[in-house]
Amino acid sequence: MADSSFTEKGKQYPGKMTVFVFLACLVASSGGLIFGYDIGISGGVTSMDPFLIKFFPSVYAKEQKVVDTNQYCKFDSTLLTLFTSSLYLAALVASLFAGYITKKCGRRVSMLGGGFVFLIGAILNGLAKNVAMLIIGRIFLGIGVGFSNQSVPLYLSEMAPAKMRGMLNISFQLMITIGILAANLINYFTAKIAGGWGWRIGLGLAAVPAVIMVGGSIFLPDTPNSLVARGKVEKARAMLRRIRGTDDVALEFDDLVAASEATEAIENPWRTLMQRRYRPQLVMAFLIPTLQQLTGINVVMFYAPVLFKTIGFGGTASLMSAVITGLVNMFATFVSIATFVLGTLIATKFGTTGVAEISRPYAIGVVFCICVFVSAFAWSWGPLGWLVPSEIFPLEIRSAAQSAVVVFNMIFTFIIAQIFLMLLCHLKFGLFYFFGAWEVVMTLFVYFFLPETKRIPIEEMDRIWGKHWYWKRFVDDNNRKVQLTSTAV
Repeated sequence: MADSSFTEKGKQYPGKMTVFVFLACLVASSGGLIFGYDIGISGGVTSMDPFLIKFFPSVYAKEQKVVDTNQYCKFDSTLLTLFTSSLYLAALVASLFAGYITKKCGRRVSMLGGGFVFLIGAILNGLAKNVAMLIIGRIFLGIGVGFSNQSVPLYLSEMAPAKMRGMLNISFQLMITIGILAANLINYFTAKIAGGWGWRIGLGLAAVPAVIMVGGSIFLPDTPNSLVARGKVEKARAMLRRIRGTDDVALEFDDLVAASEATEAIENPWRTLMQRRYRPQLVMAFLIPTLQQLTGINVVMFYAPVLFKTIGFGGTASLMSAVITGLVNMFATFVSIATFVLGTLIATKFGTTGVAEISRPYAIGVVFCICVFVSAFAWSWGPLGWLVPSEIFPLEIRSAAQSAVVVFNMIFTFIIAQIFLMLLCHLKFGLFYFFGAWEVVMTLFVYFFLPETKRIPIEEMDRIWGKHWYWKRFVDDNNRKVQLTSTAV
């Protein structure tokens, strides 16, 4: 029996969740694998001694000093952090171009190109002979991430029926966590390879999720929204019928066409995004990805092995601890107190000198707190940090706004990745209080300023701002630029 997607006014978009849509979204969400795998693999290889000896000998020398060395500072290296953060800088730049390509060529082409460029980066990193080759490979990886992170959330939101959009879009975050877990496991086992070349396998295996994404994108259909925007109206109607599992798609299709026609009248979507009536979307495009990074999650995930070695774990033990946090992340997929407790545990043991021996029970306590923190993120800011922005933008600004989300996400990921080890050296345990304070701020922000989007079709998402206690001052609900034809009574 056909199901329906409901709008705010009680209208229905007939249709149901089809196997075709489920499989298409599953394949598309594999774009999250490349992002997650890189997050997990980079932190692991930077904790491996053979990798450090070959590319970062000064860091290795500092690490080998006796325990009375300040543990907070032993991994503080600009070149080492550049290896990690260069990817995010490249993703930032790539996302600026990805919005245009996604709009003009379609979501599928953008995902296909991103996966191919990521594949090149994986090959370069696996064969790297020097730091320059490593960084160049990371730049290619970043371009791939920029394109996939821009196009995949859009694809998932546009393919899914309104009532199932949250579940299907969260699959992107699930794939990220699976990628992280896979990378952590690979790090753990490749670190044991005799001869010290296991890190090459870890970096090179990034080609696997890239091949999955490229291969899957070849067979993916494009979304009805994208087809209409590129003038393929009848093909879009046929695709909408296929993905909704019904021929009765006139209501949704008319809304989609009306939104697309309004989009065509906009010459510069970036300038349009800056208009007062899009102020709520602009603020969300900036604050949601920014606050997501200020949880501190990415530094915990891609510096996890380094962080565990910093507090006294051995090399293999640090990698296994990263595997544990990866498992928690995947299966839990906001509890700010977790970071405060973590900061307190580290402060109690290491103080401000950074010198201490750590007992096994104490180490287990630290790992437990990190697991609580990671699981809290996986229930909240992890999936919703990508889901909410992908569904709140009207069609006329959607590609530009999603690009802005990726840009801001990558800006702050790059900044935090680049300065984390330096901040750990200077702020010591206070760094975890810093992230914990931001989690209090972001919780208040969501409570007071982010309206509920559940079950609202993305073609009508702009209505929620006109009813919000704060944002309605920016939105004139009686003079909307996009007048959806099906709203006429």
